[in-house]
Amino acid sequence: MWNERYAEDGYAYGAEPNDFLRTSLGSLQSPVLCLAAGEGRNAVWLAEQGLTVHAVDSSSVGTAKLIALAESRGVSVMAEVADLATYNLGTRRWGSIVAIFAHLPPPLRSRIHAAIPHALVPGGTLVMEMYTPRQLGRGTGGPPVEAMLYTEALVRSELGALTFEHLQEVERSVVEGRYHTGNAVVLQVVGRRG
Repeated sequence: MWNERYAEDGYAYGAEPNDFLRTSLGSLQSPVLCLAAGEGRNAVWLAEQGLTVHAVDSSSVGTAKLIALAESRGVSVMAEVADLATYNLGTRRWGSIVAIFAHLPPPLRSRIHAAIPHALVPGGTLVMEMYTPRQLGRGTGGPPVEAMLYTEALVRSELGALTFEHLQEVERSVVEGRYHTGNAVVLQVVGRRG
């Protein structure tokens, strides 16, 4: 599915960074791991801000577009094609981990969430924005499957090892390419490892 979507002309989710990520820049430190980085809009923008960025996605087509976008903007991003089901996030490796609309099936999501606190350095941060169940039926983005959507309770349950500096459900206008455009309900997260 993702190779097909990313093979379309242009950038499926636009070429500009996510708004919440932009406002969370002050919480981020290098090196940054971008999970489910897609065509690279967020990873490339982070590199433009002077951060060292490693981007991971399962789509070879999306990753190729990420590399091309980075080259066109004169920045470097370490881009890797990998399956998150087997990807090793490492231990005390990342200053920050970014996951923007990285909706995963529940067993895979739980695996990644269990690994995140260990993968961050002490004081490292997780920045996420995800759609919530209130997004269902709006037709403005996100998976049409409630089990893949996020709630505050889910985040506290699966990422409770982090201290949450920001954890809020917000209704906002999302304008990010063809597939994420319109009024939406999202969960915004900034969590820090102690």
